Amino acid sequence: MVTAALAKEQGFSIQALTIDYNQRHHCEIEAAKDIAGRLGAIRHVVLPLDLSRFGGSALTDDIPVPKGGVGDDDIPITYVPARNLVFLALTTAFAEASGVSDLFIGVNALDYSGYPDCRPEFIASFTETARLATKAGVEGFPFKIHTPLQMLGKADIARECARLDLDPAWSWSCYDPTSGGEACGACDSCRLRRQGFADAGLTDKTIYASGAPELERNHG
Repeated sequence: MVTAALAKEQGFSIQALTIDYNQRHHCEIEAAKDIAGRLGAIRHVVLPLDLSRFGGSALTDDIPVPKGGVGDDDIPITYVPARNLVFLALTTAFAEASGVSDLFIGVNALDYSGYPDCRPEFIASFTETARLATKAGVEGFPFKIHTPLQMLGKADIARECARLDLDPAWSWSCYDPTSGGEACGACDSCRLRRQGFADAGLTDKTIYASGAPELERNHG
């Protein structure tokens, strides 16, 4: 949501792509549709791609979503194999078919859970791959991949959300929503989101399930 709003602020018209990969947090598909409408996207494609057929992730397989806190070392089981690689390949195809060369993606390399496909070196490598693999690229019209959130902390992203006059409740982050449609409050994504808003001193109107753990306070 913040990435799209920043693109709009820079004068870009928005053509949005949402991948419905049969993830647990399917609530984000409806949120994406709502956000695309609110931000005036001229086109919004929801593309079905059932990555649950592959499995290998707590987001697409019958594997419990971790709720014990964000780790610092191992890549967590919520990593979806090659997800951003697949997503950017599809986005590049969408962009080339649409005759545009600027791609925006909301990856974050600071307050994240260790996903390798959020790192600057991956984005740089993919940019070169897209130049080599597309008609537009070989004809001298390479794609530019914008990552405006990549080096921002979650608190900084929350502040950008407020500055852009966006309602956080429009968006969805939780990996494991309850049957009643509440965010669990305990998965890595919920913890990072909640901590970011708390550190920024801002209110997130997202409804979290009762029993969600207390946040760790940042006194740094």
